[in-house]
Amino acid sequence: MEQPSYSKGLQDKALLAMTIGQAFDDTVARFPYGEALVVRHQQLRYTWQQLAEAVDVHARALLALGLKTGDRLGVWAPNCAQWAIAQFASAKIGAILVNINPAYRSGELEYVLKQSGCQWLICAGAFKSSNYHEMVSGLLPELGKQPAGQLRSELLPELRGVISLDAQPPAGFLPWEQLAALAESISDGAYQERQKSLQFDQAVNIQYTSGTTGFPKGATLSHYNILNNGYMVGESLGLTESDRLVIPVPLYHCFGMVMGNIGCLTHGSTMIYPNDAFDPLLTLSTVAQERATALYGVPTMFIAMLDQPQRQEFDLSSLRTGIMAGATCPIEVMRRVISEMHMSEVQIAYGMTETSPVSLQTGPSDELELRVTTVGRTQPQLESKIIDEQGCIVPRGQMGELCTRGYSVMLGYWNNPQATAEAIDAAGWMHTGDLATMNEQGYVCIAGRNKDMIIRGGENIYPRELEEFFFTHPAVADVQVIGIPDDRYGEEIVAWIKFHPGHSATEQELQAWCKARIAHFKTPRYFRFVEEFPMTVTGKVQKFRMREISIEELSNR
Repeated sequence: MEQPSYSKGLQDKALLAMTIGQAFDDTVARFPYGEALVVRHQQLRYTWQQLAEAVDVHARALLALGLKTGDRLGVWAPNCAQWAIAQFASAKIGAILVNINPAYRSGELEYVLKQSGCQWLICAGAFKSSNYHEMVSGLLPELGKQPAGQLRSELLPELRGVISLDAQPPAGFLPWEQLAALAESISDGAYQERQKSLQFDQAVNIQYTSGTTGFPKGATLSHYNILNNGYMVGESLGLTESDRLVIPVPLYHCFGMVMGNIGCLTHGSTMIYPNDAFDPLLTLSTVAQERATALYGVPTMFIAMLDQPQRQEFDLSSLRTGIMAGATCPIEVMRRVISEMHMSEVQIAYGMTETSPVSLQTGPSDELELRVTTVGRTQPQLESKIIDEQGCIVPRGQMGELCTRGYSVMLGYWNNPQATAEAIDAAGWMHTGDLATMNEQGYVCIAGRNKDMIIRGGENIYPRELEEFFFTHPAVADVQVIGIPDDRYGEEIVAWIKFHPGHSATEQELQAWCKARIAHFKTPRYFRFVEEFPMTVTGKVQKFRMREISIEELSNR
């Protein structure tokens, strides 16, 4: 009988049956004077005891703002100390942290705040080309006319106020620096009472993902989901209180806030943020100066660091391990990371936001070939299977859709039971939408996606969302969006455009139009202007033909 494409992860590591707040307090008690958080661009350092003091003050302040268990708190900011403090403080009072991509524009912000029903929003003042204050004020003209915390908005009726990370924000915003004073109105008893009332399987985080269909959906994750996933990732890396992890990946992703922050929290390791956003030179200098032992990144980040002209100036010999995830890793890149960056135990991880995120991971002693041709084996306490179109498990070596089951599978999509039912079946299996094979040893190879989702530099982009967006352009009559392979980002976006009669636009005009309205990573790099799309005889668009044509044309440029 052929061996089925099913595997169960090791059962030797027990799951943590506690809230994030309880795990945080345990770590503080074990390593009070160990370094917890280093934020280089803000010149801030915290021991676990100092971080606990900041977290507790801000948790009590959030209680003073009226946040109840299950209320949503949005955070819209690049990597910074306040992001981590908000993450742990919200978990301690049972509020649900809503991660908002720092690259979002006002339309995307409005959608997320409305869909999640956020009661409060924490935002930076500005970041790169985004002026957050201006965008928030544009959505909420009432903000400056009402006392802080007493917002009444027709557009966002559940939102009560906006906290700014700027010291002197415009009228109506509550400065972060004033939160400490609010905390004084909440007694230790009331704070402890709230923490004791929390359960580990309650929701603690909403992350918006394009997922497998349509507009972004809010993957709702519990304490149990993300605490254990961060713990298991850290266990695979062999993290201890002596490890120092550089986290250049964004915190709004599971990669940063779960595999990074929670992975460190559960092992007493040090979280190190080199900058507010990825910069290869700053990341390399941070690794060297902080004597980091571990480093995270998507393949494009590692490529940028390897190609950084000044890389040889930095002593990276302290590095031991790390994770490359978010896209397939070219074998040459992996070889160079091991030999030139001293990351002999670097690992590959695979997952999705809906699974907290990691469900498969290579091991520290896996051969190089397995680390580049597969995404590893099923994580402890999880199950994987590969199925055909009828839902039957296929034999080992045969391709099918990868499914995962266990503690890491999300609670569901926020306020979207239909999408939840489409993603998680009655037996609890999360259908990833990825085509995969499993070998005799249980290693899984991802072959592609049976959906059209594009992964560009670790960012999930769903073509339908972009297509709907392009329909709002006055010149566009029809549009199809596809992904094509790219050496640097894994994939690049190509938009095939049909114009209305008598209308036109240039590639540059469309890119400028996109950049003013949507996140930069969603802006197509290439455009193709056509009269017709390749079609089947039944009138179905042939995206695979469009992909072939685009690849051929661009290779001849």
